[in-house]
Amino acid sequence: MKPVNTPTPTPTPGGNERCRPEGLYRTPGVDVPYCSVYDTEGREKMGAAKRRIIGYFTGWRTGKDGAPAYLAKDIPWDKITHINYAFAHVDGNNRISIGKPGDAKNAATGMDWQGVAGAEMDAAFPYKGHFNQLNKFKKKYPHVKTLISVGGWAETGGYFGADGKRVDSGGFYTMTTHADGSVNQAGINTFADSVVAFLKQYGFDGVDIDYEYPTSMKDAGNPADWATANARRAGLNRSYVALMKALREKLDAAGAASKKHYMLTVASPSSGYLLRGMENFQALQYLDYVNIMSYDLHGAWNEFVGPNAALFDDGKDAELAKWNVYNTPQYGGIGYLNTDWAYHYFRGAMQAGRINIGVPYYTRGWKNVAGGTNGLWGRAAGSNCPTGLTSCGDGARGIDNIWHDKDEQGRELGAGSNPMWHAKNLEKGLAGSYISAYGLTPDSDPEDRLNGTYTRYYDATLVAPWLWNPQKQVFLSTEDEQSVQKKAQWIASNGIGGVMFWELAGDYDWHPSRNGGKGEYFIGNKLTSTFASAFANTSPYANKRSTRALPASAIDVGFELLGYPLGDSNFPISPTLRVTNRSNATLPGGTEFQFDMPTSAPANAKDQSGYGLTVIQSGHNGNNIGGLKGDYHRVSVKLPGWKTLAPGESTDISFVYYLPISGPSNYTVSFGGNTYATRAEQPNLPAMKQ
Repeated sequence: MKPVNTPTPTPTPGGNERCRPEGLYRTPGVDVPYCSVYDTEGREKMGAAKRRIIGYFTGWRTGKDGAPAYLAKDIPWDKITHINYAFAHVDGNNRISIGKPGDAKNAATGMDWQGVAGAEMDAAFPYKGHFNQLNKFKKKYPHVKTLISVGGWAETGGYFGADGKRVDSGGFYTMTTHADGSVNQAGINTFADSVVAFLKQYGFDGVDIDYEYPTSMKDAGNPADWATANARRAGLNRSYVALMKALREKLDAAGAASKKHYMLTVASPSSGYLLRGMENFQALQYLDYVNIMSYDLHGAWNEFVGPNAALFDDGKDAELAKWNVYNTPQYGGIGYLNTDWAYHYFRGAMQAGRINIGVPYYTRGWKNVAGGTNGLWGRAAGSNCPTGLTSCGDGARGIDNIWHDKDEQGRELGAGSNPMWHAKNLEKGLAGSYISAYGLTPDSDPEDRLNGTYTRYYDATLVAPWLWNPQKQVFLSTEDEQSVQKKAQWIASNGIGGVMFWELAGDYDWHPSRNGGKGEYFIGNKLTSTFASAFANTSPYANKRSTRALPASAIDVGFELLGYPLGDSNFPISPTLRVTNRSNATLPGGTEFQFDMPTSAPANAKDQSGYGLTVIQSGHNGNNIGGLKGDYHRVSVKLPGWKTLAPGESTDISFVYYLPISGPSNYTVSFGGNTYATRAEQPNLPAMKQ
C-alpha cells in the first residue's frame, strides 16, 4: 500500500486557514470557515468515515408512475458520507430552479407519500417532497452532507418543464457564454447568487455542477444542445472557469457570514477525448473535490463494444485501436479510456484526497455484436440512430434495456441501460417480476422476452465484468462485488478521496420473498456496503499534492498555460507556458524552473522555443496495461544564459505534449544556489529573503 501523504513541516497558519485543503483557492479578504468542514490537516470531517462514499439520489424515482420508488428512506444513510440530489436546472433567467416549488407534482418540494412507512413529512420544514425527507434524515445522520446537483446530460443545455417536455432555453451554455464566445459574467453572477439563496432555503451543504460538457471538442454532449454549444465552443472552458470562480467566491462570502463552509464540486468527464478540449482544467482550483465520471467510457453511441467503466487499459481497446492510438509513437502506447488514466489526469492538479472515483450502478450494452471474445472488443454498428447522430452502435433494447430513455419522437433509445439488480436477475435466468412496471410487454413484443443464457465473464486486467448472451449476441457491461472490491482496494492504496456512484437506486440485494416467494434481485445496498466495509479500516486519504519535500521558502513567480488551440485542432497539445516574475528580485540567466506533470501524458514533453524544456524524471514509461505506475513526470526548463527576468516581466515558452493533462503543479524556481517553491502554491511558506 502506498504511504499516505503527511504534512511537510511549515509555519502553522492560524484561524480557519489552518484547515484549508492544500490548493483550494482562497477568496481574497474573506475568513472562510474551513474548519467547519475540514480538520487541521485539511481533510474533510465525515464522522467516523475516512473516505467519501457519495451517492447520487435522483428525483424522478417517486413511484407515482407505477415504477419502483426509491425514496430518502431507502438510502443507506449509515454507509454513505454525501448525497447529491439530481437534478436542479438553470432556468431561462439564469437562476437555479426545480420548477414550481408548490406544485403537488413537484418531487423536490411538493410531493407527498401518504401511507408509505418511513416517508412521513417532517412538519418542521415549510416544503414537502424529497427535500423535506433529506433534511428529516439528516437530523438522525448529521455526518452526511447533501449537495444539490445542477444540470446532467438532459438538462445541461435546457430543462424539462412541468409537462415533461424539454424547454430549449436556460442551461449552462447560454448562462455562461455569449453567442460570440465571450464570458457572460452577468449571467454567471445571477446564477451564483441564486445558488447561495437556494442552499440556504433548502438546507443543502453545497452545490455540485454537472455540466456536460464545457469542452471545445465539436459535437460533444447531448445532440439536442449542439446548435447552441458548437457556436460557443471556443469560449466554453474560459466561461466554465469564470463560473467556478464566481461560485467559489460567493459561497465563501455566504459561508463566512453563516459560519458554515459551503462545498463546491463538479461531476467531470473522464474521457481523454473530452478532456483534450478542456485545456488544463483551470477550474479545479475552486473545487472542494472533483467527482470523476469514470463511466460511459464505452456505450452504444458508437459501435465499439467494451466496458462501461474499466479500471485499467488492456492494450486492446477497439475504439483506440481504430484510431491507431496504440501504434502512434507520440502517445507512448497509453490508452485513455479507463479509470486509472482519468485519475492520473486529475492528479496533475490535485492531491489524491480531492479526487473521487465514479462507479456505475447501471449497465451499458449492445445487441447483434460481431467478433470479440465473448463480445468484448467486438463491433455492433447500428442503423436507426438517435436524432443528431449519423452513426451509432446497435444498442440493446427491450428486456436488456429496462432503464430506457426516449428520443424527442418518443422512440426507445437502445442503450443496454439497466439497474445492476436487473442484470443480476438476467445472469440468474430471471425476467424479473417488475418488468411490466417499466413498460415491457413480453406477450406482444419479442424484444421484451427472456431468451438465451446470460453468462458472466470477468477480465482481471481491465477489472471489468460483463454478461454475454450468445443466442442474442447481447453484451452488457456490469459491476459486481468482485470489481467493486478491487476498485475499493485501488482507491485505498492510492490515497484517493473516495467513490461516487450513479445512482443509488441501481444497487442490489437478493430478496427471497419477492417474485411470488421464489426470490429475485431488487433494489438494495450490496455494492455500497462493499465500499463501506473496504474503507472502514483504511488510513486517511492523501492530503498533499507533492510527492517530494518542499523547499524552505517561496518566491512570487507565476506560471500559466495560455493559447490552447481548439480541441479538434489540438494535436499535439501546444499551449504557451507563461512565466511571470512577481517578486522584487531579478531572475538571472540560467534560472531553472521545474514542475510536475501527470503521467496521463507520456514522458515526451518538449518545447519549440529554444529553452530546452525536457522531462528529467519519468514517473511512467511504456504502455499502461494494468495501470500507470507513478503519478508525475518531473519537467525542467531554464532561462537561457543571456536572458534575465526582471520584476514584473514575463517570458513565454512553447510547451508541447501529446495527451491531456491537468495542472501542472509543484513548481520550483532555482537560482543562486537556492531552490524556492511558489507563493501561489505554498502561501504559508516564508517568503524568499531579498
